[in-house]
Amino acid sequence: MHHVLIRHKVSDFQKWKVSYDNHAPAREEAGFKELHLLRNADDLNEVVMMFEVADTQKAREFVNSTDLKEAMQKSGVVDQPDIYFLT
Repeated sequence: MHHVLIRHKVSDFQKWKVSYDNHAPAREEAGFKELHLLRNADDLNEVVMMFEVADTQKAREFVNSTDLKEAMQKSGVVDQPDIYFLT
């Protein structure tokens, strides 16, 4: 198994979380299994997520998809996410 780590800031965590939860089927279809969803203790609008993925190529396609970019914009992501593919 491989992992994907994503960090970004949001304008309002509660609003973002509703959108994030609604987008779960798309993540699951892309093979993402959520392991951790964390918030920065010093900035509660900074979010860090860790996922397990079996297919890194499929994961890369998902994180670069128009669907995900639109979902992030609508949910209130306010910076460029940091995305790491880990083995």
